Amino acid sequence: MSWIPEEEKAPSTPASSKPEPSREHVAFIMDGNRRFARKSQVDLIRGHSSGFDKLSETLFWCRDLGIEEVTVYAFSIENFKRPQKEVQELMELAREKFKRLLSETERLKEKGVRVQVLGNLSLLPEDLQKTIGHNKCTLNVAFAYTSREELTSIHPTRRYGPLITKHHPQPQISRKLFLRRRLSEEVRLSDFMLWQSSYAVTYFTQVLWPEFRLTHLMAGIFHYQHNLPRIQALAPLEEELKV
Repeated sequence: MSWIPEEEKAPSTPASSKPEPSREHVAFIMDGNRRFARKSQVDLIRGHSSGFDKLSETLFWCRDLGIEEVTVYAFSIENFKRPQKEVQELMELAREKFKRLLSETERLKEKGVRVQVLGNLSLLPEDLQKTIGHNKCTLNVAFAYTSREELTSIHPTRRYGPLITKHHPQPQISRKLFLRRRLSEEVRLSDFMLWQSSYAVTYFTQVLWPEFRLTHLMAGIFHYQHNLPRIQALAPLEEELKV
């Protein structure tokens, strides 16, 4: 599946559901691809491929909602501990999808979409690259990533960011995170965006990522809206803590 839809779709969500300026960034822990594969009795890599297709679909739901930045946890550093065959297949899938991404650079530019890869990219094959320079919508792909690695690797001599660092700045999370979603039956945060989510709402959804639906996304946004007064009450404290 393409990163960009073949045809423009009519907005799939009501205008009244569009986020306010303070709700422009949502993050997803995409979990459940392997369980989906076992449930569907297909190879594990088919489950991961279905997860990518769901990501593409979810991005356009977010765009219709006016969400300007999306971060997805695609691959943890801990995932390198999985069986070698599965890791190799995941790297090949990533290579295929990022090559497709590079071939769609002009279409991404037309849509105003920027894609950034966040993580210790020195652990990845050299041909995995990223798009830059667009800012209408941003997709951050956390690949070979953990929050601990992110925080301990902030050093000018460490390659933590894009593969091509000579000409481009390090990738930046540009908008405040308002909602973090965890899929499947897990209730762990899996070392994902721990620093950035200090004032974000975390919402757990007991559905496998490939089976994620628009109704699940909307439920998380409504959950955020319900908790918004308490979040706003913390704003003065956040300002006091700023250095």
